[in-house]
Amino acid sequence: MSATCGTILLVEDNEDDVFFMRRALKEAGITAPLHLASDGQEAINYLAGAGKYSERTLYPIPTYVFLDLKLPYKSGFEVFAWVREQGCLKDCVIIILTSSPEARDRERTKQLGANCYLVKPPGSDALREILCAHLEKPSS
Repeated sequence: MSATCGTILLVEDNEDDVFFMRRALKEAGITAPLHLASDGQEAINYLAGAGKYSERTLYPIPTYVFLDLKLPYKSGFEVFAWVREQGCLKDCVIIILTSSPEARDRERTKQLGANCYLVKPPGSDALREILCAHLEKPSS
């Protein structure tokens, strides 16, 4: 599925990482709408369509979720476990995008069923390459 046919939810509390993601998406030519959640509870609220996220035309279920593991309120692991319990979210592609190179974190997300585990690169150029490898660009 093309990333332009869906939505990307970035769950990230670091403003610099959000900046790099926006830049990398633009440079990669990926035009899918990008929604942000800055903590784990906000991510769950978005995905559940709760509170301010109840209007699904404004906040659609994402095709791709880029999920950091170290988040305020609820960890990325808690968010991920919750997502996998929701039948309506079974088609969401969960891509772990974290600064943790820890083997135990990688193994735990693999057990939860992560589609991909990526360690955050140092800048937008490397992130653009990752995005190009994992998201489909629009057809020309």
